Amino acid sequence: MKNIAILGSTGSIGTQTLEIVDEFPHEFSVKLLAGHSNDELLLAQCVKYQPEYVILTDKAAYERFCQNNVQLKSKPLWGMEQLLNILSEVPLDLVVGAMSGAVGIAPTLRALELGIDVALANKETLVAGGDLVRKAQAKTQAKILPVDSEHSAIFQCMAQEGKCVSRILLTASGGPFRNSSLTELQQVTPAKALKHPNWTMGRKITIDSATLMNKGLEVIEANWLFQMPYEQINVLVHPQSVIHSMVEYGDGSVLAHLGRADMRIPIQYALTYPNRLVNHFPKLDFTSLNGLTFHEVDDDLFPALGLAYEAGRTGKSMPTVLNAANEMAVQLFLNEKISFLTIPALVEKVMTRHQPQILTDLAQLIEIDTWARNEALRLSDSLVR
Repeated sequence: MKNIAILGSTGSIGTQTLEIVDEFPHEFSVKLLAGHSNDELLLAQCVKYQPEYVILTDKAAYERFCQNNVQLKSKPLWGMEQLLNILSEVPLDLVVGAMSGAVGIAPTLRALELGIDVALANKETLVAGGDLVRKAQAKTQAKILPVDSEHSAIFQCMAQEGKCVSRILLTASGGPFRNSSLTELQQVTPAKALKHPNWTMGRKITIDSATLMNKGLEVIEANWLFQMPYEQINVLVHPQSVIHSMVEYGDGSVLAHLGRADMRIPIQYALTYPNRLVNHFPKLDFTSLNGLTFHEVDDDLFPALGLAYEAGRTGKSMPTVLNAANEMAVQLFLNEKISFLTIPALVEKVMTRHQPQILTDLAQLIEIDTWARNEALRLSDSLVR
């Protein structure tokens, strides 16, 4: 039985991870749950799964949780510092890193430094802190098991095939605006952008999918995970989201990973790796498919992808700035302070004002992250909505 911690248990990935636990109750023991402000759901999860500890990073939510805590086995704690400390005290085989945004970087790094394998759904850990992740892994040999459907697909297609890979083909649904014109994109509202045609995800990642920044972050992740040069990582728009990514080999063979648009599939593989277990989830029905299509990304309509390639190739602290500026831009858009097309424009402005630095520790990363957020907020006042 694996002892697991789920960081971000109230989010989309976290709740689906617990569905895997429900599917295989004799395979996993939930030792720790962590969330931000959804104290009601965390309380319900604690009642059901009885973890040793539950951590809330929002003070008001923590206080509400303590008031409603009716003789739970779980000990409630508050704050990131407590979370980082408790990771070293609980015997864990796997940490599911599903916290959204840069806040998930520190606990993921701590788990790796402790030698605990991580099922990683938090893109920002590798995008903003890839250098720090590699240093931690070099010391402890802890593994990162990708949870993103695309990276899980690549991971599975590369597992048995040696080093004859010529390129990675990352598939993208194209989001809700894959067939839109520039004029239509100028009129996009948060409500429209949050309606993803294929996947059910959190608000921030759904907006990233609409701008294709999400795919750009995945390109940077793929570079770190698979040691593949950027010129050998290509993005293809695949509206049906049946093929989750492909690996092309030097002999001309292409291995593709197919499956339903169901995040529980890659989550389960990360949790059970290297084994596969039979589940009762719906399976892909090939007779229902009307065709699989692919086309290139329109860089003029979706410049965010190009910005991610630029940041990745520049390296050092530039991906950190890309990620932080994008998080702030997305929040400004959701708050209706800037337009949809201003998101990548704002990110680009922040990037041009940054002199890349070699990242040496988490404190430096946080300092650069904070600068980028403040700079994005400052520059947003000068951009026309």
